[in-house]
Amino acid sequence: MKIKQIGDSFHLEAINNTGNVIQMDASPEIGGENKGMRPMEMLLAAIGGCSSIDVILILKKQKQIIESFEVNVEGDKEKVADYSLFRNICLHFQFQGNIDPAKAEKAIKLSLDKYCSVSKTLESTAKITYKLSINNENIVR
Repeated sequence: MKIKQIGDSFHLEAINNTGNVIQMDASPEIGGENKGMRPMEMLLAAIGGCSSIDVILILKKQKQIIESFEVNVEGDKEKVADYSLFRNICLHFQFQGNIDPAKAEKAIKLSLDKYCSVSKTLESTAKITYKLSINNENIVR
């Protein structure tokens, strides 16, 4: 992974070994230009992406029909000394399709508790919870 500055402010580009690119930037309050995600936002994106891959993979293996999927991730930060930590992270998994709620909930638990490296990394400082909706019906709040 390589991180390089774009221009002379805080706009950064992260490039992985296969050439994929993500843009990062700081907040305007310290001179950023809103040209990319904040690094802490990327942590939320990382847990959402990691767990989504796990959950989709598990449900596909179980022959569940996913017509559409999204996960909304929210995190509450706490200031500690000169930095902030996420203390609470909630992932709201939302499916459309022919999906058994028990299988979806089990897939989410397996991801967050066992398979998702990002959730395992963050669990030492943050309480990680989830919500589940299938076809606009709340299954787990």
